[in-house]
Amino acid sequence: MIGSLYSGISGLKANTSAMAVIGDNIANVETTGFKASKVAFANVFNATLGQSRLQIGRGVTMSGTSSNWNAGTLQNTENVTDLAINGKGMFIVRDTNDNAQYYTRAGKFEFDRNRRLVTPDGLVVQGYSLSSSGALGQFGNITLPSGMNQPQATDTLTMNLNLDASASTGDTYDTTVTVYDSLGNAIDLTFNFTRTATGWDWYVTSSDGTASPSSSSTYSLAFTSSGALDPASSTPASSNPTITVTGLSGANLSITWEYLDGTATDGSITGYAGDSVKTAQTQNGYPTGMLQGVSVDDDGIFTALYSNGTMLPFARIALADFANYSGLAKQGSNLYTSSLSSGQAVISPPNTAGVGGIAANALEMSNVDLASEFVDLITTQRAFQANSKVITTSDEVLADLINIKR
Repeated sequence: MIGSLYSGISGLKANTSAMAVIGDNIANVETTGFKASKVAFANVFNATLGQSRLQIGRGVTMSGTSSNWNAGTLQNTENVTDLAINGKGMFIVRDTNDNAQYYTRAGKFEFDRNRRLVTPDGLVVQGYSLSSSGALGQFGNITLPSGMNQPQATDTLTMNLNLDASASTGDTYDTTVTVYDSLGNAIDLTFNFTRTATGWDWYVTSSDGTASPSSSSTYSLAFTSSGALDPASSTPASSNPTITVTGLSGANLSITWEYLDGTATDGSITGYAGDSVKTAQTQNGYPTGMLQGVSVDDDGIFTALYSNGTMLPFARIALADFANYSGLAKQGSNLYTSSLSSGQAVISPPNTAGVGGIAANALEMSNVDLASEFVDLITTQRAFQANSKVITTSDEVLADLINIKR
């Protein structure tokens, strides 16, 4: 009977531990990115009496816990740096004090005073820098660019332009395009067109500095009988003209007016009967801009948004994948470290190598199922009561045996 007492005690211990796991799950029902745990039980080795068929169990023990790594539902937020993972993967964060690396599904991030993307505990989020062409650069801290971006001088422009074929010789048409110098100063270039017997002559005047071609050295545009631009009869012949502006406070401008595809017209300049009119224009310069915000896309690319309308991708977040997520070692504060059981981290950008994409303005909620936890709570409570009943019953039997002597 003493053996049954110890079996009952083992049941009490195991179910007490199970109750602690269930309580931890319920306590973290609102914890961002929390993964619920499940208790696993195993029987204690048997005592063999005489023959191998006579084996008596010695109770139960908690053999371990396993985490449920199914994704939790996503909760929308108003913070663009709140990030969630759609699929596999974990964010990588680093403690700059001891250079320790951790992994987490909790994407509650913000930029600190040093412009680094950090967790609420100050751990720095890791990712890749991006070149101007979008190529991945060095792996390291994700850092916000400075609050002001460098201006870009205009070096190309386009116009969708019709010059009236029915205009009389000597008629004029003017249109203005705003461009930018190397310091970000806005400069108005006015294109002056004059009807001639063979087409239209044109030159440029500038609101600052001196522009060429000028009124004393005009270029020309000629058209076919169908109203299409005739590059070979225009000047410069069969090539896009270059407009220069000198005498500026910044560097001199050299701007290509692009209206040819190779040596043929691209259709942007026409000479149809009808009003002379400009219907569209583009130029690739911009002034100095102040940082106004950040956006994050599904591929985890961080883009800085500036007041001048430019958008500069500057970083791409990194995700870690593991062969066995259940083998990760919990460190508290929603953090994990790798272990021999989990395998080494395989690091890659989102939406590559099997890891998921990124949802901005969202956080992954806990995957705790309260209904299941309450059911487990009830069954664990009943199991605890049943094991306590084994102990009290065994005690009563032992008392009866002792009383036989009387």
